[in-house]
Amino acid sequence: MHKARTTCPYCGVGCGVLAEFEGGSDDPSARRIVGVSGDPEHPANFGRLCVKGAALHETLGDHGRLLRPRVDGREVSWDTALDAVAERLSATRRDHGNHAVAAYLSGQLLTEDYYVANKLFKGFLGTPHLDTNSRLCMASAVAAYKRSLGADAVPCSYEDIEDAELVVLVGSNLAWNHPVLYQRLKVAKTRNPLMRVVVIDPRVTDTCEIADLYLGVAPGSDARLFNGLLAWMADRRKLDNVYLKRHTRGLDEALEAARQDDTSVAAIAEYCDVDAERLETFFYWFASQLHVVTLYSQGINQSSSGTDKCNAIINCHLAGGKIGLPGAGPFSITGQPNAMGGREVGGLANQLAAHMDYHTPGAIDRVTRFWSTASLTPTLPEQPGHKALELFEAIERGEVRAVWIMATNPAVSLPRNDRVRAALANCPLVIVSECVANTDLMPYADIVLPASSWSEKDGTVTNSERCISRQRGLLPPPGEARHDWWIMTEVARRLGFGEAFDYHHPAEIFSEHARLSGFENDPDGEGYRLFDISALAGLDRAGFDALAPIQWPVTERAPHGTPRLFEDGRFATPDGLARLVAVRPAAPQQPLSESRPLRLNTGRVRDQWHTMTRTGRAPRLMNHRAEPFIEMTPEDAERLGVEEQQLARLSGAGGDYVGRVRLTKGQRQGELFVPMHWNDQFSGNARMGALLEAYRDPLSGQPEAKHGAVSLEPLPCAWEATLLLGCDEDPGDEQASQAPAWCRDTAYWARIPLAHGQRWQLAGSPEDTQRDWLAWVQKTLSVPPALWCDDPASGRLRAAGIEDGKLRWWLMVGPPAELPGLAWLDARLAEAAGGERLDTTLRRRLLAGCDDGAADAGPVVCSCHQVGQRSIVEAIRGGDSSVEALGARLACGTQCGSCIPELKSLIEETTSQERADAHHQVQPEVVDVS
Repeated sequence: MHKARTTCPYCGVGCGVLAEFEGGSDDPSARRIVGVSGDPEHPANFGRLCVKGAALHETLGDHGRLLRPRVDGREVSWDTALDAVAERLSATRRDHGNHAVAAYLSGQLLTEDYYVANKLFKGFLGTPHLDTNSRLCMASAVAAYKRSLGADAVPCSYEDIEDAELVVLVGSNLAWNHPVLYQRLKVAKTRNPLMRVVVIDPRVTDTCEIADLYLGVAPGSDARLFNGLLAWMADRRKLDNVYLKRHTRGLDEALEAARQDDTSVAAIAEYCDVDAERLETFFYWFASQLHVVTLYSQGINQSSSGTDKCNAIINCHLAGGKIGLPGAGPFSITGQPNAMGGREVGGLANQLAAHMDYHTPGAIDRVTRFWSTASLTPTLPEQPGHKALELFEAIERGEVRAVWIMATNPAVSLPRNDRVRAALANCPLVIVSECVANTDLMPYADIVLPASSWSEKDGTVTNSERCISRQRGLLPPPGEARHDWWIMTEVARRLGFGEAFDYHHPAEIFSEHARLSGFENDPDGEGYRLFDISALAGLDRAGFDALAPIQWPVTERAPHGTPRLFEDGRFATPDGLARLVAVRPAAPQQPLSESRPLRLNTGRVRDQWHTMTRTGRAPRLMNHRAEPFIEMTPEDAERLGVEEQQLARLSGAGGDYVGRVRLTKGQRQGELFVPMHWNDQFSGNARMGALLEAYRDPLSGQPEAKHGAVSLEPLPCAWEATLLLGCDEDPGDEQASQAPAWCRDTAYWARIPLAHGQRWQLAGSPEDTQRDWLAWVQKTLSVPPALWCDDPASGRLRAAGIEDGKLRWWLMVGPPAELPGLAWLDARLAEAAGGERLDTTLRRRLLAGCDDGAADAGPVVCSCHQVGQRSIVEAIRGGDSSVEALGARLACGTQCGSCIPELKSLIEETTSQERADAHHQVQPEVVDVS
């Protein structure tokens, strides 16, 4: 057994991972990764790992992978595919100009992939239209940092969170979206009893478990809140006037803008819809502490005024001198593993390369000389290109006629993805580099290129604290899959740019990237750029492979990296002074109306990632939230006529969304929450992006994904059913990127991977009331029913198909609330079900769906140890009334800790219910003796 160090490919925490593999210590083709654990030496996580990271080895394997290139729907050789890419790109440029070509990249790419793409498209194809899905999560934070601090430079490190006296979480469900960082904060709070945590969020999330103060603000009110904080600090002489005078500009303008609205605590509290006393408590805590870290993420960024919201936060830190110190600073938490690395090389359309943009004096000439592109006609573009939404609108208009999409799925993730899909359908050339065979994007691809994935890719990523880590290639790509940088260099050679793209290893690309970061970058001269890793430019392959995690800048002056920025008060602006920015709060652009009266919030769930391309391959990650859902308050549910677990339909700007209702007291009335992950591979009508209008921040171009406007109605259903299929059961005429025909005519379907098969959750339309289920399975499935139990009066049925002593399928017609725990049935799909003779006991067990005496454990709460809700509640009722006691009995909460807030909620709910039951159970007898 061997272990190798690499980095997790999920959120922006950038956890180090130890991959454990069997065989092939010298021959990667003979290796098999059998487990992963946290790297105790990595500074991001020190051995911690969330459930998604811990399940990485469960997402591997050739099944479902894209293994060969395709051109116009036919599998072809790599030479044929690469020739087609080069020829069609050349034809597009010849006939329509360089600006008719574009690329759309992803924070899932490694820095080396990103670098080659940016150099190819901007430097040699002459088009500025190269953008990335980082636009959807981090663009507003980037724009705000540049506007205020002079560079896209997060000033803090994770240690600052642990050193802070006050940590403010704004628009960030850290417990679910960045679980390891949340656990670090939680431990730090335990060690420092004086630390306070404030959570500002419209939803009561699991992050609130450690909150000393919670402000459940109205959606979109963040800028007014932080403007009010700035004015409150000024009015009560809580500003750091010495710091402001020496190191900043713009205070008067920022205060003037803030005071255009009523800055009294009462007025701000009314606008934000929070308690005035709690609001003033937050103001007092923030103003009174020097060591304050404000963590913010998509709840701030994904807004039509996201840049202003970020700057309102930064203003307060600058005004109080709470930056450049241990335990202090505005800290945007990155959403993807390499969103920052992509920005370092120029992966956004308004960037050029190495943190230079089109408006940086001398930047175009500098990059032209470094890349030796002066002989090209035309040379580098002179103006920024289309940002993400603009790019697909340009495709829709026919201005961009060729787009190369890498490692992302805009057919799902972008707002108004109905229009995105129509634009791609009409685009003359769509090239897709992808690792998975079937995604929602594939039907629109003219050329499909099989790419490598995690455990195969080899290069670097940069996390939220500017830490560069190695993501190592441990396995060979399956089939004919290739690395993205290799694919692009081969295309570049066919386009005549071979000399500039003569790379044979990612170490060579990284070295060139590092040299460019230091090229004409004098810390004491004009044009100084904060991003500089030139001290790493001399790494050879061995040095690159051994590269330990390090935070940039990495220079001759700081050869061991730089954990914290701006400690000397000098910023990356031309005069070295930070800018306080005048912020005028703006309401969300997606207005509520009589036809769409409900405010929609969107986001991630604990155990899933993006569009589930990777996490959907690990069955245990599907157990916590198995189906698309709609969270709402019990009061709204009653008003709208829906109940817990009932199916409901949302209607929005560009389509509908169907999910199960989940009732929660943590949601504000009149507001809903839906997850971002589901797509047409996993459900028939659950694309979050279809509900959103394509509003965006005018500065950053980031879409307003947190402020949709929708209507809700119950989904009429004649029946509900659950169908389990073994891996070897033919689901029908399934085609690429399409569900089987037998579920396309249903009112609702969802596919839920199991360890040994697939679960299909189905619901019938109101017209489908007379379905003969036994006839349906005879017609649809390859194995006829071997046993069944039918109750026509109630509409209930259970049936099973068995062949050669093995369970092939299992069907229950009835609401999913009646399902047993499916683990026992899942196991039966993988083993003999009892031979050809089925005795009465086995028949009863199969139809019941569980072993004799087995209890349904309920919905999974702890994904690490697969512990269900009913098992936990039973243990609580048996006396295990603490998280520690539950962990000792059931192991829940003892690994990644992500489920601990949910465990605490179950303890509180169960013990409260027991007290109420006890109160009502014994009533004193009243005797009338009059």
